[in-house]
Amino acid sequence: MENVVLIIHLLLALGLIAVVLMQRSEGGGLGMGGGGGGATAGRSSATALGKVTWILAIAFICTSMTLTIFAAQNASGTSVIDRLGVTAPAPSESVPSPTVPGLTGGLLPPAEGDNAPLVPSAD
Repeated sequence: MENVVLIIHLLLALGLIAVVLMQRSEGGGLGMGGGGGGATAGRSSATALGKVTWILAIAFICTSMTLTIFAAQNASGTSVIDRLGVTAPAPSESVPSPTVPGLTGGLLPPAEGDNAPLVPSAD
């Protein structure tokens, strides 16, 4: 069903582009082009292409919302990381202790072969 709506959505997009490009330019786009009028010209009657543009635009918005609903249902609380199947690395058994030579008042390294935590020095 999702593929059908997606194909309809793409056809509507192409149709909307074609209909908009076929319409006559009114010469007021971005302030360019002559042709007085503007706000004083009154509203022109709706043409057939104008009505088709509105219909295609409304249908395009409806298919956009439908595709959004499909995407939200398919997500269902899963993360992209969950879909990759990557597991977190296991913590290593022995972590080397950081030592800085010549540092006084810092932490003393544990004794050789001892996995005891670091202890403050007695300076």
